[in-house]
Amino acid sequence: MVTKDWTTGTIFLSQTITGVLGNFSLLSHYVYLYFTGCKFRPTDLIIKHLTVANCLVILSRGVPQTMTALGMKHFLSDTACKLVFYVHRVGRDVSISSTCLLSIFQAITVSPRNTLWAKLKAKVPKYIAPSVILFWMVNMILNILVPIGVSANWSEKNITKKTDYGYCYSITDKIIEYGTLYAALVLFRDVFFVALLLWSSSSMVVTLYRHKQQVQYIHGTNVSSRSSPESRATQSILVLVSSFVSLFTLSSIFHICLTALRNPTLWLVNTSAVLAGSFPAVSPYILMSHDSRVPRLCCACTRNTEFCT
Repeated sequence: MVTKDWTTGTIFLSQTITGVLGNFSLLSHYVYLYFTGCKFRPTDLIIKHLTVANCLVILSRGVPQTMTALGMKHFLSDTACKLVFYVHRVGRDVSISSTCLLSIFQAITVSPRNTLWAKLKAKVPKYIAPSVILFWMVNMILNILVPIGVSANWSEKNITKKTDYGYCYSITDKIIEYGTLYAALVLFRDVFFVALLLWSSSSMVVTLYRHKQQVQYIHGTNVSSRSSPESRATQSILVLVSSFVSLFTLSSIFHICLTALRNPTLWLVNTSAVLAGSFPAVSPYILMSHDSRVPRLCCACTRNTEFCT
């Protein structure tokens, strides 16, 4: 096996292990909070579903890509190929939807009392669970056409336009034939969610910045911006959103190239796969690094009466 294959396999394996450990650590954190009797925050439900979606993305793409890079070929049947791509796409779309929902909820939470959003603060938490379930259902239905454009590596020999992932084919001809309207709908949904994410996050950052300025004006300039809750929340939002938008944009560009090109190169395929798994791999570490409950292990929590500090 050439060195390039080992290098690519190591990259995929490292990303997969890092992502799985991060997401399962975050899920384990919530299991610990449950057994210690802590009352969950409203956003915790969104993050738990986001974590599950991230795990699906990482496992459905990272594991087969790693096996292929390390020399294993033709290890998935035609049905398995369709299932792997379907699970990956559903997980990816739920990840996008959940990230957007998380940003919108936080924007409503920190909105000033004199705005229209403030009236929704007490009502929004009860809509979180139905919204997350709706995301799963809609994305499972919307991606029902994904298996049509996927075949096993040893089938469909007379294909004029395809993307070879090493373990499966993504058949562009079939996607164009059966799913032009579907592709337009998916593109509109992705653009819509990203626009909502940018708008809500920008609104939240502006609100927190104004509040910080007011606090400094009232208490003087000696207020430490490094330790203030507003600064920590702003930093968390900026890191999570900027990571998502940058990685999602790069991943979308490479995915468009894969679809447009006839028989794209292996480098393009592997780079696109790495970018697709980047946000699911790094997001749990971003969330845990800004969750004050993680290092304290919820020691100061009163059972079922208050949120962890």
